[in-house]
Amino acid sequence: MLVERNIHSGSALDLLAEADLAIARIPPAFPLSATVAVNPFLGQCQEDRATAAARLERVGGIRVARPRAEIAEDIAAGKITKADLAAAAAAAGIAPQALRSGAEEAAEPVADPTVADLAAEISGIDWPTFLSERIGLWASGYFDEGQAFWASYAAGPYAAWRAFAQHDLTPEIAGLSGFARRVADLPNCSRTALAEACAALGIGAEEAPVYFHRLLMTLGGWAQLARARGWTAERDGGSDDTAFALLTIRVIWEAALHDAYAEKLAVRWAAVRDEYAGSVVAEERHVIDAALQDATDRAAERQLAATLASEVTASELSARPAIQAAFCIDVRSEVFRRALEAANAKIETIGFAGFFGIATEHRCDASDVAEARGPILLTPAQHSCGGATAEADQRMRLVQRAVRAWGRFRQAAVSAFAFVEAAGPIYGVKLAKNMRRDAVEEHHGTAPKLDLPIEQKIASAAGILRAMSLAGPTARPLARLVLIAGHGAHVTNTPHASALQCGACGGHAGDVNARLLAGVLNDPAVRDGLVGEGIEVPTDTLFVAGMHDTVSDRLTIYEDGLRESHDADLAMLREALAKAGALARAERAVTLSRASDPETLLRRGGDWAELRQEWGLAGCAAFIAAPRHRTAGRDLGGRAFLHSYEWQADDEFGILELILTAPVVVASWIALQYHGSRVAPEAFGGGNKLLHNVVGGVGVVEGNGGLLRAGLPMQSVHDGETWRHEAVRLAVVVEAPTEAISGVLTRHPDVRALFDNGWLSLHAMDSAGRMAHRYSGGDWIAVEGGEERRAAA
Repeated sequence: MLVERNIHSGSALDLLAEADLAIARIPPAFPLSATVAVNPFLGQCQEDRATAAARLERVGGIRVARPRAEIAEDIAAGKITKADLAAAAAAAGIAPQALRSGAEEAAEPVADPTVADLAAEISGIDWPTFLSERIGLWASGYFDEGQAFWASYAAGPYAAWRAFAQHDLTPEIAGLSGFARRVADLPNCSRTALAEACAALGIGAEEAPVYFHRLLMTLGGWAQLARARGWTAERDGGSDDTAFALLTIRVIWEAALHDAYAEKLAVRWAAVRDEYAGSVVAEERHVIDAALQDATDRAAERQLAATLASEVTASELSARPAIQAAFCIDVRSEVFRRALEAANAKIETIGFAGFFGIATEHRCDASDVAEARGPILLTPAQHSCGGATAEADQRMRLVQRAVRAWGRFRQAAVSAFAFVEAAGPIYGVKLAKNMRRDAVEEHHGTAPKLDLPIEQKIASAAGILRAMSLAGPTARPLARLVLIAGHGAHVTNTPHASALQCGACGGHAGDVNARLLAGVLNDPAVRDGLVGEGIEVPTDTLFVAGMHDTVSDRLTIYEDGLRESHDADLAMLREALAKAGALARAERAVTLSRASDPETLLRRGGDWAELRQEWGLAGCAAFIAAPRHRTAGRDLGGRAFLHSYEWQADDEFGILELILTAPVVVASWIALQYHGSRVAPEAFGGGNKLLHNVVGGVGVVEGNGGLLRAGLPMQSVHDGETWRHEAVRLAVVVEAPTEAISGVLTRHPDVRALFDNGWLSLHAMDSAGRMAHRYSGGDWIAVEGGEERRAAA
């Protein structure tokens, strides 16, 4: 056994370094209270998709690309053309015939075995499932965020697990004798414990990279939840060892099983160790899989290019629009924006990230919880709160405490059964009322307040107006009425409700951010200060905040700061919103089950039995940063993120840099989360909603325990008969000079890697609105008449 001071030896330090690298290959998963879409391939984006496929096959037995059988069907149907296959083959450096023949074959990925896998083969005991159940049982208590009545451990994760495991006799009963004593004898330091366990297993720095990654993958969502703690700490300049502790725990289990079956598995384990020591190399099947996925992606990109190049009849733009409406870039907004423009040609719509430039730590009325209302990539730099008076806030806090106390009484172990016997029938009426209220209730509350000095409000307002193309030499005049529309999804009985909210608002609705921005832009002091920034807001321009419910397609206008002078403008807007809602519901109802009458969508969010209140961002396939007239009138099918951008007004391309490094990255996380939940649901999907149980308020398990399921539920990507999310990469289309785009990528290698390694594709739009250039490994390929030729960057 190693003594703790030997943790500083060279071999031990190498192991610790490899542990950190393996942890970095695990994607974070955030709690249900504020679920944020995460790229499940985040740790593999620095390598190409073929190499990532080889790695994830070894550590998880999962695939990165669509199954070959599906692709073969698309080839046979002509959806994927010979030209798509030829282009993908050329990019991969293989012959087109290899793809056409490869599509006929199937290759099931198989993970490298762990000691638990080998012990199961020897003993007939399902040790991998047993470990998942025991670790999951402990983790559900340790990670609990208030669901449990009894508080969990205050110690760190490693110490907390030891306190649990040395009193857990279940392993002894299952056949692992002496495990509790083994845990009690472990070093107090998790790093020393990891080094000792690796020594017992014969794991050194050569085997550790793949082996550690493999063990973390066996922990499912628990490893991802732990990684989220570390990822957030690193973002904010700190550190967290929760994921390291989980890895240590898993290695300790491996060492215990190794000792228990040492003689029978010695030869096989030695051979497996040699496999772990081998480098991750993409074999021919991985290259073909990646190229076939590339052909699928190119087919979708070709269809997008045709849509953007199509001729449409555009309405003449007046010198000053009657109304401007700014929406989140979310793909669901594309449907509503198109409907709103069709309802009233005098209304112009704008696309911008749904936090509207205000990343704030927000506390709602009577709440002690600070909500990060901004992109997960950013640490909130501002603070806001509900607008209730101090007296009203105190009253609401008292009410909330009473409600919580009552809830604990009726759910507690001692009183719950008696409560149901006595009061159960009364709750039938309450349930019926709640179902009706859930379907129609609109939450207004008081206007939130932003805690920010006036100088910072002015600077923030100027930056936001320029980024939204509402200020600058080429900007259109501001309308008399400007709507800032946040969005959210009003649903009930849905653990994953926050996943349907605004991703740019950290898994919350966008109402707070929209109301804060409207309040700032209506502030006379801010407007006076904007003059010094070279921005003059017309005195008759009024900013109003609204909330787009993406389930019902109703858009509520908040009454903050409304003026009688704008009653006619508001009447026009409300009439157009009503028409747009009906049009949007009619379009979406076609894709939803039990929605033959589109008006049922008005009540769908209150249906406690509904598995698919809406499709969320399923189908997302493109991100377009360009003036609205490039996409107006074109039916993009609710599949495109639409960001308004005028490169001619972008001095030094600072806004372009912001778009490519923030909204594009957030959109890529969303698109790749859907992709992962689609092609690798066993590792990156949320499982079946019908079997879900919420654990600790942080996530769900299927059944009564085991691994946490991170990612999207199957019902979010599949309708029971067919897939509703097409597994294609996000095509990023930007109207800007290619040299400006290349300059941003040069300064941001992590973003560039997404394109260089094929996780996203990048296209430059020309002045005619065509996808005229494709980015390819530092070069730009000019696309003319469907043919590509190399062009200088």
